Amino acid sequence: MPVSERNGTQVWQRRTQGESLVRWFGWLIGVAVFLYCWQQISDATTWFFVWDAPRIAGDIWERATPPRWEYITQLGRPIWDTLNIATLGTLIALCLAVPVAFLAARNTTPSALFIRPLALLIIVSTRSINSLIWALLLIAIIGPGVFAGVVAIAIRSIGFCAKLLYEAIEEIDHTQVEAITATGASRWQVMAYGIVPQILPAFAGIAVFRWDINIRESTVLGLVGAGGIGLQLQASLNVLAWPQVSLILLVILAAVILSEWVSAKVRGAII
Repeated sequence: MPVSERNGTQVWQRRTQGESLVRWFGWLIGVAVFLYCWQQISDATTWFFVWDAPRIAGDIWERATPPRWEYITQLGRPIWDTLNIATLGTLIALCLAVPVAFLAARNTTPSALFIRPLALLIIVSTRSINSLIWALLLIAIIGPGVFAGVVAIAIRSIGFCAKLLYEAIEEIDHTQVEAITATGASRWQVMAYGIVPQILPAFAGIAVFRWDINIRESTVLGLVGAGGIGLQLQASLNVLAWPQVSLILLVILAAVILSEWVSAKVRGAII
């Protein structure tokens, strides 16, 4: 910590004068950027609708309550499709993420110069695009429906699962790998008996965590035509059937709570 002298006595200071100036200059730049961004947002906002939002929200709430409970008989298949989209998409993503993770990890990749950058590119590219955008692209290619939703969820999940998994591979205990290698085991035997058992708990946790996320994402894929309960939600919104909308939202909430409970139980059993 810097120390300065005043009247012949040493006074403790948290920062030097130069450090304080740099810090205040940084704050000044941050405030200026915030004010500029707020000005841009303000100019593009119709504030009349913002001030009128509480009244509109109250009107929609009155129209949406009580929910149309008899409509629930038509939501069984859509919510089942949603669960299938999330589950199948997660399983496909895990099958593809495992080899990508091994190719991306520094201690298991065959080539750190060529193959690892390619694996990292796959991880980054699949994670950087939202599942809704993937669904829009896939609907244009293979048509609307549940299959497009499954593939969209799978592609989106590859990078997420592979990233967490390759980090777990890089953090394994190398003494176990060295011990198995010393016995003359082949590369595949070292991987099967020295690496895989160490990452299985992490793999199970990643799988359940991603499935939980995919339940949420699959509920909205139907808004763009990729199947699931989102199709019913979009149809109800188009005709302003607010009691049906409120019921669909309650069903989605119940599905998310169920997935949370299942994932919490599985993670608790693993840990």
